[in-house]
Amino acid sequence: MRHLTATILLVLALLAPALCRAGANEELQNIKKQIKEKNRLISKTQKVETKVSGELVQIQKSLAEKQSNLAALGRDLAGVEKGIDQTHDDIERERQEAERKKAQINRRVAALYKGGDTGNLRVFFSSESFPQMSENLRYMRSILANDKKLFQQYNENLERLNRLKERLEQEAVKKEGLRRSIEAKKREIEQEKSRKATYLVKVRQDKQSYLASLKELQANASRLQSMIQRLEAKSRKAYSSKGRPGKGSEPARPGVTAKATPVPNQGLGAQKGRLSLPVRGNVIDRFGRHKHPEFDSFTVSNGISVAAPAGSAIHAIYDGEVIFADYFKGYGNMIIVDHGDGFFSLYAHASSIAKRVGSKVSKNDVLASVGDVDSTKGPMLYFEIRYQGKPVDPSPWFR
Repeated sequence: MRHLTATILLVLALLAPALCRAGANEELQNIKKQIKEKNRLISKTQKVETKVSGELVQIQKSLAEKQSNLAALGRDLAGVEKGIDQTHDDIERERQEAERKKAQINRRVAALYKGGDTGNLRVFFSSESFPQMSENLRYMRSILANDKKLFQQYNENLERLNRLKERLEQEAVKKEGLRRSIEAKKREIEQEKSRKATYLVKVRQDKQSYLASLKELQANASRLQSMIQRLEAKSRKAYSSKGRPGKGSEPARPGVTAKATPVPNQGLGAQKGRLSLPVRGNVIDRFGRHKHPEFDSFTVSNGISVAAPAGSAIHAIYDGEVIFADYFKGYGNMIIVDHGDGFFSLYAHASSIAKRVGSKVSKNDVLASVGDVDSTKGPMLYFEIRYQGKPVDPSPWFR
C-alpha cells in the first residue's frame, strides 16, 4: 500500500503540469456517478437474488408436493398393475371353466346323437310297471334340466369372459395414462428446478461483477481525490511563494520555478545526444509550443509523439527501474522508468505492457508494444523525458 501511494504521488508530480483540477474534478464526478449506478445495480441484483431464492424455496415445497403426487401415482399404477394381473388370472379361470362346460356339452350332444329318439322310447317301453315308467320319465326330465343348466352356465362363462376382457383393456389404458402422467411430472420438476437454479447463478455472477467494478471505481475515486488535494495544495503553495517572497516564504519546488536546473553529467545526464529513439517510426509531434495550422490557437507538448506500426516494440532508453506500469486516463497504458539522479522517462498509449512495477530494466530492454489506447492519432508512442519533475525536450538526446 505504501509503495502504491508513493507511485501515485510520483505520477501526480510528473503529470501535474498536464492535468488541471477542473479536469480531475470532472473525472471524479463522473466516477461518483458510476459508483452510484453500480450501487443501484447491486441493490437491484440483491433484491432479485432474494426474490429468486424465495422462489426456489417455494419450488422446493412444490417439488415435495409433486414428489408426493408422483408417489401417489406410483401407488395407483402399482394397484392397476396388480388389478391387471388379477384380471388375467380371472380370465384364465373363466376360460378353463368355459372349456370344461363346452366339453360336457359336446359329450351330451354326442350321446343324444347316438341314442336319437329310439333311446327315449327304449327307456319308456322298458318299464315293467307304471311306477317304474313314471320314475324313468322323471329321470329323463332331470337329464334335460341338467342339459339346460349346462348350456346356461356355459353362456354365463362367456359373458363373464367378455366383461373381464373389457376391464383388462380399460385398465391397460389407465396404466398407460398414469405412466405418461408420471413422466410428464418428472420432466416438469426437472425443468422448473434447472431454470430457476440457472437464473440464480446468473444473478449472483452479475452481482459479483458489479461488486468488482464498484471496488475498482472506488479505488479510482480515491486516487483522483488524492490527486485533487495535492494539486490544490501545490497551487496554494505556489501562490503563497509568489505573493509573499522573501523571508519566511517556502522555496519553490523543482519544476515550478522558471529557472532551469543544471543537468548532472552522469548516468542518463551523460547520454545526451547518444540515445536511440524508443521505437522505430516517424516523429509527428515535437516538444514545446505549437500553433494550430488552421485555427489561431497554440498547443503545448511536454514530449514527442512517434507514429509506428501497432505492436512494434518500445525500448527503454537507459537503465532504470519501472515505477509505474498501468492504465492512466488520457495516456492509455503507460510506463514510467526512474533512471536515477532525478531523471524519468515516460512511454504512453501502449497496446500491452511487458514489465511490472519494480522491474529492473537495462538500456534497449522491451517495455511495451505500440498501440492506440486513448490516442487520437492512431498507433503511436507518446514519449517524455523529465528531470526533477520538469519536462525537457527529448530531441537533443537522440542521435
